[in-house]
Amino acid sequence: MVVTMFEIGKDTGDLPGEFQLWYERQKLTERYAFAHQHDLFMNPTTGVLGMVTGEGTANSSTAVMELGMDPRFDLSHAYWIVAGIAGINPRYASIGSAAWARYVVDGDLAYQIDSREIPGNWGTGLFPLESKRPFDPQAKPAAGQLFELDPDLVKWAYGLTRNVALVDDAQMRQVRAQYRESNARRPPFVLLGDNIASMRFWDGRLMNDWADHWVKFWTHGKGRMVTSAMEDSGMLVALTYLAKSGRVDSHRVLVLRTGSDFTVPPPGETAAQALAKESENTYAALGPAVEAAYRVGSPVVEALVAHWTEYREHPPRSAAAAVP
Repeated sequence: MVVTMFEIGKDTGDLPGEFQLWYERQKLTERYAFAHQHDLFMNPTTGVLGMVTGEGTANSSTAVMELGMDPRFDLSHAYWIVAGIAGINPRYASIGSAAWARYVVDGDLAYQIDSREIPGNWGTGLFPLESKRPFDPQAKPAAGQLFELDPDLVKWAYGLTRNVALVDDAQMRQVRAQYRESNARRPPFVLLGDNIASMRFWDGRLMNDWADHWVKFWTHGKGRMVTSAMEDSGMLVALTYLAKSGRVDSHRVLVLRTGSDFTVPPPGETAAQALAKESENTYAALGPAVEAAYRVGSPVVEALVAHWTEYREHPPRSAAAAVP
């Protein structure tokens, strides 16, 4: 299963969104009507099935649940590869880079007080459910708050793709040069890095600091907020429920996010100015990020297909792959 979240126009022949390259290059020629955002498409020879969920956790969770309950498909041994663009944290990576997530943390399950009304010693008005203050050490994750993906499967995917060459261009270099962080100034690269999923499309250094702290808080310091997107926790909620009925294996999930834009503006630009420029068509690295999702995701898909007789029953494993 290749899971994408949006397509800009048609499935082929125009400006690509997340689905188009998979549709074209994986030869997803067999169409299945699907009562959601977008029909499903399969390569009848390889068995690779592609979907477009629609944006946001509500769309992603309902689309995955609908597919999981669809009697036309046996997904009990399927691997789910989420391949989409994201905001990327300049503290850890550059636009055009590709991050395999070890953790997905939901950014919406929280209490919130408007920042103009928070106590003077609070740094944020967002704090855990069933707690009294930000980052309360006694707080417990709510259902759907935190997901740890299978570490061996993630390491295998990263080890297989860590040296994939990614697109770089003059516009990306110009954007990167405005940042002070050393990782932000690097050419695009593949890394291990975690995802925060939120229906709110946020921007700015204060929100970025909160999100990074939020991921570290829920993962007890093991995770780092490399990418910010809108759908991944919703998909994982759906897959968790589907796994209880044996319809899917929730340990066979990979989340790959690629940086189309930075989560904070460059020095000299405000968060409001940065957000005013954002749209799917104007991200500084939209095309390279879409390409990166395919270049890094496709070797994993093709390895699973090539070794299906083994991987159907026994997921691939790797003891290598250290965090860069």
